[in-house]
Amino acid sequence: MDHDRSELLDSNFDDATLAVRAGTMRSAFGEHSEGLFLTSSYVFASAAEAAARFSESEPGYTYSRFTNPTVTMFEERLAAMEHAERCVATASGMSAILSVCMGLLKSGDHIVASLSLFGSTIGLFNNILSRFGITTTYVPLDDVSAWEAAIQPNTKLFYLETPSNPLMELADISAIAAVTKARGVILAVDNCFATPILQKPLTMGADIVVHSATKYIDGQGRVLGGAVLGNKDLMQQVFLFLRTAGPTLSAFNAWTLLKSLETLPLRMERHCQTALALAEWLEQHPAVERVYHPGLASHPQHALAKQQQTMGGGVLSFIVKGGREAAWQVIDATRMISITGNLGDAKTTITHPASTTHFRISPEAREAAGVVEGLLRVSVGLESLEDIRQDLSTGLDLCLR
Repeated sequence: MDHDRSELLDSNFDDATLAVRAGTMRSAFGEHSEGLFLTSSYVFASAAEAAARFSESEPGYTYSRFTNPTVTMFEERLAAMEHAERCVATASGMSAILSVCMGLLKSGDHIVASLSLFGSTIGLFNNILSRFGITTTYVPLDDVSAWEAAIQPNTKLFYLETPSNPLMELADISAIAAVTKARGVILAVDNCFATPILQKPLTMGADIVVHSATKYIDGQGRVLGGAVLGNKDLMQQVFLFLRTAGPTLSAFNAWTLLKSLETLPLRMERHCQTALALAEWLEQHPAVERVYHPGLASHPQHALAKQQQTMGGGVLSFIVKGGREAAWQVIDATRMISITGNLGDAKTTITHPASTTHFRISPEAREAAGVVEGLLRVSVGLESLEDIRQDLSTGLDLCLR
């Protein structure tokens, strides 16, 4: 395998160019579209070459649990887009988070995390890591002083999502990074909602970026995938866990994600434009109590969103007057929008977080995170804005009767 000329692309190129060209390698056949390498192992020209590959004294591929050309191309392309030294691809978003924790933490370490996290992330911290002596303290995402006050002598990691799921709260990445740099703590930012098209946390002081590539990076609800990005030293520790434990991204999924990256800039622009217009319409609807979207002037962190994001994002949440009954009525009245917990898809999706994505956490934790019974989350797809509005109108209008 030889790198195409696109290997020379660096962060000076535009995202649209990196998304199409970065990381491309070609085999001896000279294929234009990136190759899909479905193989578990690799053959060597001699015993000496095999020994050199396994000892890593010579670069090359040995076994696809941790070395595969298609996965390498995906890793290098996403790393270029995030301005990262290295990317480690994983089987899913949750395995990416697990790989960060298992690669960098040990028994007795402490995590500070935001209250507003994906429910499965909270479950990982509370129910799995706690069994191995790793403890977690939760703080409000937007309170920098609370982050600093939560640091203990054994604090190793800050973990946050921005924008958060599902209330679209923002963290001031630069301000929190200043705290972690001063106190010797690693800052990991889940960039799933924004993608590198909207924000690049590493350029604002974060040490690690985490992705569920299942979401916007794929963009069509086809495959699972995850990624961890950062400097070479930290990523080597993450890679050593993946190499041994094997939460590996498959070559087929890597190929799918690699091709998906080509359209990510175009898709994100459309997602964001439609989501903002939909949020503005929902704010005026009499059945809606409140709308959460960083692009809205009413969002309490709108100024911060304009500062650290290029656009507001493709996900919004809103509270329907009437609690769970009304929220479910809106969902059940839809005819086009997909009722699913996934997001970042070309198809618009809707879910009731309190009974789906966040149902496994305690009612007290849900209340603290603002996940109330009337809350709905919409991931705005690529359909017509008017058709999305019409589909939501049916149920919202019923709530007024």
